[in-house]
This record gives sequence, C-alpha cells and structure tokens, in this order.
Amino acid sequence: MNKLLSDFYNRDTLEVAKDLLGKKLVHNMNGEKLTCRITEVEAYCGITDKACHTYGGRRTKRTEVMWGSAGYAYIYLIYGMYYCLNVVTQEQGQPCAVLIRGLEPLESIDRMAFNRYNQSLSTLSNYQLKNFTNGPGKLCQALGINKNHNGLNLEGDVLYILDDHITDFKIHQGKRINIGYAEEAADYLWRFYIEKK
Repeated sequence: MNKLLSDFYNRDTLEVAKDLLGKKLVHNMNGEKLTCRITEVEAYCGITDKACHTYGGRRTKRTEVMWGSAGYAYIYLIYGMYYCLNVVTQEQGQPCAVLIRGLEPLESIDRMAFNRYNQSLSTLSNYQLKNFTNGPGKLCQALGINKNHNGLNLEGDVLYILDDHITDFKIHQGKRINIGYAEEAADYLWRFYIEKK
C-alpha cells in the first residue's frame, strides 16, 4: 500500500474528493493503527464557494491551514462539541479542502468503539453500529481525532491516507449536507459517496 503524497492532494478539489473514495484513513493512536475506508466526502472549493469557510477570501486563525500547502489536515469544531476532518487540496493560496463525511471501520475497531461509546465492540447495539462512523463528527470521535491534529502533514506517521487500489465500487454524487445558508452553492452536487458492487 502506498501513502498518498502531496502531489495527490495538489490537484482540482473535485477530482481529489472522488479519488479519496475507497482509500484507507489511518490514525496511529499511541502505537495502535485505527484504520477505516473512506466512503463519503464533500468538496469545498475556496473563495468562490459560498459553503466554504474561505468564501470571499476570508482568512482567519481557524482557516489559516487551508491557505497553505495541499496535503495537510484541517480540523475544526462544530456545535461546540464535534470535530470535523478535512484534507487541504490545491496549490498554496487556493484555500480548498475535502471534508471526510463517512468511513467503514477496518482495523482496531474495538479501540474505536471505546473512543466513540466507551464500550467494547461486542456490546454495541445495531443502532450504535449503524451510527458508528457515518458522519464527520462521529468518525472523528471514533478515531480519536481532535483539534490537536489540525495542521498535521498527511505524509507523516500520525494521520495519513493509504491507497490499496480498491476499485470495486460505484461513485454517486449529491448535494452537500447542512449548508442551506449557502444559496446557490447548496445545490452543487459536490458530495460523493460509494456503493459497493
């Protein structure tokens, strides 16, 4: 398996978003590799995208990492309680990113269950399993990702993405979620997700 490098991320955001599907996201948490497959993403395309944090050229302490080089983690807090993981794309000065919206747990799932529910995997209900990593806040909780990971280089050894060349899925697209404020941008079909063949 190959670790994705900066040249993968330093491309058109919509293409990166689609190409991230099926890849493996790994968080090396205290020596234990929590691994999931990426199943759903959303693209946020910089200063012209009314749903993007940098729309209109906004540059704040929170969004600074988006203005930098591609291949870094952009993590922010929503509702004062949930973290969201984004991958910075395109060249420096083009503040775009891809939000990781959904994952399929693969390795160290019991550790993820304790992170998410403070329970072992074997004790989880069907409802808990269904809602394990099917949202940006949920997956960060399961993987133990928080604000301390903001600005991490995804070529490093703590948080990174691997390509194991899995292609047995179909890509679907739709509107991004919870961005009703974004006027016409709310209708862009910039959410991508996979369905196994």
